[in-house]
Amino acid sequence: MRNDMKDMVRKLIDYIRTFLSGKNPNLPYYLLIFFAFIAFIFGVNLFIELTDELPGSGLKVYDDKITDYIISFRTPELNHFFQFVTDLGDVYAYIVVTTIAVLFFFFKLKNKKFIFQLLGVLLLSALSNIALKQAINRARPTIEHMVVVKTLSYPSGHSMSAMAFYGFLIYLLFRIKMAKWLRFLLAFIFTFLILSIGLSRIYLGVHFPSDVAGGFIAGLIWVAFCIVLFNIIDLLRERKRARTGEGEEENLEP
Repeated sequence: MRNDMKDMVRKLIDYIRTFLSGKNPNLPYYLLIFFAFIAFIFGVNLFIELTDELPGSGLKVYDDKITDYIISFRTPELNHFFQFVTDLGDVYAYIVVTTIAVLFFFFKLKNKKFIFQLLGVLLLSALSNIALKQAINRARPTIEHMVVVKTLSYPSGHSMSAMAFYGFLIYLLFRIKMAKWLRFLLAFIFTFLILSIGLSRIYLGVHFPSDVAGGFIAGLIWVAFCIVLFNIIDLLRERKRARTGEGEEENLEP
């Protein structure tokens, strides 16, 4: 019995060493799934806590203070700038950027998978935002609106879509072989777009800061969820290929 226990412990130690070593080809999948799942759970809890605070007076104080501070910087030049920035988070901008991304993935990388993944993240984000707005039913701020809005306020659709779409593009940048300087330049640009689009919604008077925060969190939840889902699918495919002995070349980072 004691010898059997020793064998079991030895096998477990050997398995952990193999799993954590670079020799395990599936280790990147496991790590991505683990950390993305942690981000998903954390994001869901944070979104629920923020949503629960919406009726309270404490959050309103912060919303009013932050809004007053941001709109105090209004100038004709900044008005034009943030109106342009907020348009980058609208449907027409996503059509243009998505078309460019699709052409790049299809013709340059020969990778249809990324196309469907990116479209899936954007679609899930848009549909869930509509559902959340209707369920939470929060009215827009009563201050001057510098752009026309017709939907409800929480969570911010622009902020949520920007985080989901451009956030997932940042993730894909680290799955594609490219020069490091270009990767980090594009990641910086996408991050700047996410933050600027969210800020523009407060500056233009159409969202509370908590709307933007909720949109960012909800968008991040979808990014994390899709990373978990897509990597589980990739892991299952890799196992199937290993069993069948078939391989498929992809222009991806190892």
